[in-house]
Amino acid sequence: MAGPTARAYARRGTAWFRDRTALVTGGSRGLGLLVARELAALGARVAVCARDEAELARAADTVRLDTGRTVSTHRCDVSRPDDVEALVAELGDRYGGVDALVNNAGIISVGPVECTSPDQYEAAMDVMFAGPMRLTLALLPGMRARGDGRIVNITSLGGRVAAPHLLPYSAAKFAAVGFSEGLRAELAGAGIAVTTVLPGLMRTGSYRAARFGGRHEREFAWFAAAASLPLLSMDAERAARAVVRAAARGRPEVVLTVAAKAAVRMHGLAPATTVRMLGLAGRLLPAPPDDDTAAAAGADVPGTVARAFGQPAWSRHLTGLGEQAARRWNEPHGV
Repeated sequence: MAGPTARAYARRGTAWFRDRTALVTGGSRGLGLLVARELAALGARVAVCARDEAELARAADTVRLDTGRTVSTHRCDVSRPDDVEALVAELGDRYGGVDALVNNAGIISVGPVECTSPDQYEAAMDVMFAGPMRLTLALLPGMRARGDGRIVNITSLGGRVAAPHLLPYSAAKFAAVGFSEGLRAELAGAGIAVTTVLPGLMRTGSYRAARFGGRHEREFAWFAAAASLPLLSMDAERAARAVVRAAARGRPEVVLTVAAKAAVRMHGLAPATTVRMLGLAGRLLPAPPDDDTAAAAGADVPGTVARAFGQPAWSRHLTGLGEQAARRWNEPHGV
């Protein structure tokens, strides 16, 4: 199905991206792929980067088939400073600069705190804070020189309200939110708009690429179901359109999903009560394994492997929409 036309976007006041160069990190699958597709439909020159070359090739095919436009693909691990430096140089040679940066790359670790390790926190910080920070600082001088630009930081509801069994992810997203909000204040009056995006759960099938610790199959079951249910999660195509509209208009913040908006407001009004409620919810989640070996800190597995251990029937029934999205938006295949 073809994506929205540039004319339709222009009517919504989002024509800023036409003939601009935009970089989307983590653009090979899920929300990143959809944002890249939306930008291409607007007439932007789109570059996407990710770690997997095969995923990048499939993403480029998806954008071309849906919009009739091509995107350039770049292998880059944003957690590696050398990769970031090489990417910035490559984009400078090819396009002369980047007008819009969408920091979307991320990793998710799901499991009880007893099953996490310092390495997982460091990896999360490298991908979701240090990587965006390095890319932003590298591309910012060019935007300042032009007096124009857009920086979009895809953070998370978890960067405002920390949920149980997602601590490495939430810690990194809290850092990303702080960087994004502070950056907007720093750049006020410079012609560069910084938009902080706080999505709740979205139906992209990204749970296949998440990593699960503790009782792997049980953690996968609840997380996959939550990320697939319409009342808890948001259609990813709608989410991508909302991100692009907010960026083009230079909005300071956008919170995606009804559940996320409610959680943010509640936390702002009654933070102690919100944390107590999250504590009660955490008691319903799987306990750490009794086996010390199975509970080893950092002993997590990809979602595709966790599902292969045995997904309960109730979870399979609730993940139908998530599985459709996973197949469509280039998430990892099963094992």
